[in-house]
Amino acid sequence: MERLAKKDVLRADQFTRDEIELIMRRAEGYEASLSRGERLNVMEGKVLATLFFEPSTRTRLSFETAMLRLGGSVITVAEPKSSSAAKGESLHDTIKTVEGYADVIVLRHPKVGAAEEAAAATEKPVINAGDGAGEHPTQSLLDVYTIRKERGKIDGLKIALAGDLKNGRTVHSLARLLKNYAVSLLFVSPDPLRMPRGIVDELKDRGIEVAETDDLRTAIAAVDVLYMTRIQRERFEDEAEYERLKGSYVLTRGMLAERGGGLTVMHPLPRVNEIAADLDGYPGAAYFRQAANGVPVRMALLSLVTETG
Repeated sequence: MERLAKKDVLRADQFTRDEIELIMRRAEGYEASLSRGERLNVMEGKVLATLFFEPSTRTRLSFETAMLRLGGSVITVAEPKSSSAAKGESLHDTIKTVEGYADVIVLRHPKVGAAEEAAAATEKPVINAGDGAGEHPTQSLLDVYTIRKERGKIDGLKIALAGDLKNGRTVHSLARLLKNYAVSLLFVSPDPLRMPRGIVDELKDRGIEVAETDDLRTAIAAVDVLYMTRIQRERFEDEAEYERLKGSYVLTRGMLAERGGGLTVMHPLPRVNEIAADLDGYPGAAYFRQAANGVPVRMALLSLVTETG
């Protein structure tokens, strides 16, 4: 139980399969407790600091909800202009200050590698809530939790990741986490937004079957799980290029008609126009359930990294 105690959560590839399963079991237990209306005091007397230097709704609120559900307290910086970063304070100094107030720190930052920089500045556990176009490891954990709940297993599944695979930190982390399972992956994207070669090579080196296409309809017919993502406007330097690519994929209920059901559709949210509203009533549309799963998974992480014995 102590394997994650006092550890930072920085990258998806830091986890072994046993550690992932530990998190999943703990999350399942917390979800069951919440469903029974139980009050938990696992984090009573402990404080979570959420430092968000990029916009967030689901990640910040689910972390804060998780801490409150565990009986702990929360202090927060919700945007850069409300912190001393607006005065030029370094991330190092911000973290050194906050460690005096909190037992665990959750950080979202626009700079790739910011979470590692923060972790180097403190002995308190640091959890990466997204570092630019880098990684989002806690999202990938709740994604795996969602797949387990929706499909009953991970091993043996065919999973497609579609959209902006170049800039999408959620798909970077999910692909890396899935290296721990016997899955086959299909990457669906326009050519300029393909999954980084380094990640593809990592997967192949682990023996994961990987294919790539720009045809969304091919994916719909071939896979068990379709993980859609938005084209990430904030990562484009050229607005014209974003405008050209933003409508590359729009998933509609009609596109699933030929398949006849059986597809699990996921999305880390927010969606822009890549999933039509008429899909919300589709039984396999799991994206709002997926967002709700962030609470028990993040409850599990918070409790595990702060355990003392």
